[in-house]
Amino acid sequence: MASMQVLQGLGVSEGVAIGRAICLETRNQEVYRFPLLDDQLEAEIDRFRSAAQEAQEEVQRLGRRVGHELGDELGGIFEAHSLMLSDPSLLGAIERRIQDEKVNAEWAVLETTADLRNRFASLDEEHFRERGEDLQDVGRHLLRALQGISHHDLSEIEGDVIVIADDLTPSDAVRLGRQGVVGFAIEVGGQTSHTAIIAHSLDIPLVAGLPGITRLAAQDDPVIVDGTTGSVILHPTADILERDRLRQTAQKASQRAWADSRELEAVTRDGVSIQLMANIDLSEELEDALRYGAQGVGLYRSEFLYIEQSPEVPDEEDHYEVYRRLLEKMAPSPVVIRTYDLGGRKLAREVMESREENPVLGLRGIRLTLARPRIFRTQLRGLLRAGRHGELWVLLPLVSTVDEVRSFRAFVATVMEELRSEGIPFNPQFQLGVMIEVPSAVMVADHLAREVDFFAIGTNDLIQYSLAVDRNNEHVADLYRPLHPALLRMIRRVIDEAEKAQIPVSVCGEMAADPRLASVLVGLGIRRLSLSPRRLPLVKEKIRAMDCSELARHLDLCSDLVSASDIERYLDRCGAL
Repeated sequence: MASMQVLQGLGVSEGVAIGRAICLETRNQEVYRFPLLDDQLEAEIDRFRSAAQEAQEEVQRLGRRVGHELGDELGGIFEAHSLMLSDPSLLGAIERRIQDEKVNAEWAVLETTADLRNRFASLDEEHFRERGEDLQDVGRHLLRALQGISHHDLSEIEGDVIVIADDLTPSDAVRLGRQGVVGFAIEVGGQTSHTAIIAHSLDIPLVAGLPGITRLAAQDDPVIVDGTTGSVILHPTADILERDRLRQTAQKASQRAWADSRELEAVTRDGVSIQLMANIDLSEELEDALRYGAQGVGLYRSEFLYIEQSPEVPDEEDHYEVYRRLLEKMAPSPVVIRTYDLGGRKLAREVMESREENPVLGLRGIRLTLARPRIFRTQLRGLLRAGRHGELWVLLPLVSTVDEVRSFRAFVATVMEELRSEGIPFNPQFQLGVMIEVPSAVMVADHLAREVDFFAIGTNDLIQYSLAVDRNNEHVADLYRPLHPALLRMIRRVIDEAEKAQIPVSVCGEMAADPRLASVLVGLGIRRLSLSPRRLPLVKEKIRAMDCSELARHLDLCSDLVSASDIERYLDRCGAL
């Protein structure tokens, strides 16, 4: 019997999960080499030809959808993939490998496309290197068709399953979470990655930063994932299993008790009222927001609609139906819908048209939607139509200049005119806000405040861009310090400029979901917090126990401290955290 092994990583979604391991290699599709007999080769080649036809039809369907929603230029990329899937030189090379090496079609596809990609990669011209990437995409389509699956599907596996993987994309996390997976343990990732946000949304414990775990764990190993402490236990003893089952029971009891607090007001001991709103990523969270008494939706991350439907592209009706449901369910409270924050690491290469050496600093957020108006127009039409059903607030991501706000207003005016000319009902009245998440937006907050109706501070990206720390890189995780004096000064400046312009300002990053940090934000002057629905009771409890004026005095005294460590020690000593 294997001995117990405890691994320490980074807890990024709280809770305890107990189950058996399913190990996934997500960077490359699992492909095994099976030798075939001579009398099996003809059937195998027929199977490959059928798969190639199925893959081509899939690519053509996707190309038509992308062409309709995003324009013919982007749809043409899939046309190129479709042509490759009917190219006799590629298909013939795969069939020859099946015949000559007497191997299964999956192995022949993997080896043939790898050989061709390596040849393209050795050439100097960028055009040929991009064709190598196209080959990789075509190979994936062929393998999915051969394996008869679109994605990893665990829905038929009985019992509690914990996925152990090298990495998980947000769309992987959505699909697996909805198939009943109870926990995740992955080699990479950070506290504010989008996979972590999905795990939070689905209430699934997740531990990241576990290099090598896919080599240590085997299929069906008993495992415990503790997203609160960041530990993963392989082959736990009976005593440890009993201990953590009791912890699970206690957590469920706490969650039931939290729902009872929904009617309590979020008011500090000295009478300062705080508006607590919900961050929504997936439809499952809407009921939680209502259950825990959210006073509206402070952030709906609309890019998760794209992630949920990937590789499909949401159409206008998809947007309209999701936004309408949010607005109707939360009425009369406001619903803040952030326009697509795609780009960076959150968008398929096909839609980007080209690779970016540094995508986090590239064409993302408001930059992408203004540069690719076909993407934006579909979403805006859905937003404006849905605005008839409730209190709509529209939030623009990654704004760094006033010009971007003005460009948005001009563009939305053209979309409104389109809807009028088509006789489609919509509401032209909505509140417009900007995310404050890059240092330039902080420095021109006074100018931005005169252009918009509200601010939302996105602390996840603001910390990343201000401290030059990749928030998903476990090697520099210790430098990701929310109480860095530079960040506190920036938040103060944004609050001051919003107050001068008499517009509301909220915080919707992960700082708002941490009760200790949320109290710091309130002490700085924030009066609106938006966070994961399941964190609302904890933050409310902290707010009701704090004295706002006293904490504000302590934070004033912190202004002369020179490091995050100094600030943390001071606030700990005075009991402010």
